[in-house]
Amino acid sequence: METTAVPPVRARQRVTPDKIMKVGMGFWASKILLTAVNIGLFTRLGRGPADARKLKLKLGLHERSTLDFLDSLVALGFINRKGKGWDAVYSNSEDTDLFLDKNKSTYMGGILEMSNNRLYPFWNKLEEALKTGEPHNAAKGGKPFFGDIYDDEKKLREYVQAMGSVQVGNFFQFAKEFDFSNYQTLCDIGGGGGHLATQVATNQPHMTCTTFDLPEVTKIAQENIDRMDFSPRVKAISGDIFNDPFPNSDVISMGNILHDWGQEDKKKLIKKAYDALPDGGALIVIDNIIDDDRRLNSFGLMMSLNMLIETQAGRDFTGAEFESWAQEAGFSRTVLMPLTGPASAVIAYK
Repeated sequence: METTAVPPVRARQRVTPDKIMKVGMGFWASKILLTAVNIGLFTRLGRGPADARKLKLKLGLHERSTLDFLDSLVALGFINRKGKGWDAVYSNSEDTDLFLDKNKSTYMGGILEMSNNRLYPFWNKLEEALKTGEPHNAAKGGKPFFGDIYDDEKKLREYVQAMGSVQVGNFFQFAKEFDFSNYQTLCDIGGGGGHLATQVATNQPHMTCTTFDLPEVTKIAQENIDRMDFSPRVKAISGDIFNDPFPNSDVISMGNILHDWGQEDKKKLIKKAYDALPDGGALIVIDNIIDDDRRLNSFGLMMSLNMLIETQAGRDFTGAEFESWAQEAGFSRTVLMPLTGPASAVIAYK
């Protein structure tokens, strides 16, 4: 009697709702972290470990909420704990100690502060924005997005700090790894607080750098430049990026600038950069460049949705899109340079 071998039955992969719940309820964890940054928890722990009672008093927390709040941060991996209950002693994890202590130069919590105070309520209007194509912040109804920020010095300083802090790792990597050997001057268009210009000056002693932005922002940049004692190798120049010519430079950079605008304005800025560069010069655009197949860089795609909520026409873009705009402006070739996390630099050579 013949027998036929029965192939082994492959175990069916178990389908669970874990990913759905993690993302769907993700705003819980997000708001816990944003609140911890906003009330200065990590900065306080940056001075040393503290017990629950001291943190409750220092941060002005209610007795009912303190332990759940702190232990949630322990469970999420943002702080450490020794002991249990009110006698427990808390300390920063390695990453929060480095990046979320305001007293450290590596602080990048500015973007999280702005997310808590500004972006969090606006994102509640995402569904409406998707249906109308209109922003849902102060820019709603045709009001200028940047006008709302620049008219309030507190909002402006928060915004400039946020934009600088979110890109500090990218600016540092770019300043160290890009080949500046054939260049002498750099101008950072929409340079905000001067973070990119000062990083390049720090890591490339032969470079002279300029940050170019509106007068209200240039004032903040000059304060940062003076504090870091970079004068005269770094200077802040006031101007309007659309209405004034760009300063002539060997390298022109734009960090988190192009995604603020619609396609025609993007092309206009790229062409202005081309006109201000010498032959052999380079345009450097640092943004959360979306992968060409639009499948991998989820942060870049979500940042593009943030531009929907924040601006009249802004959106993020792929490397292929940038290449087509650069070629249209006259640039001869483009290169993609991956940076930290979801960010990249796209480089166009004249």
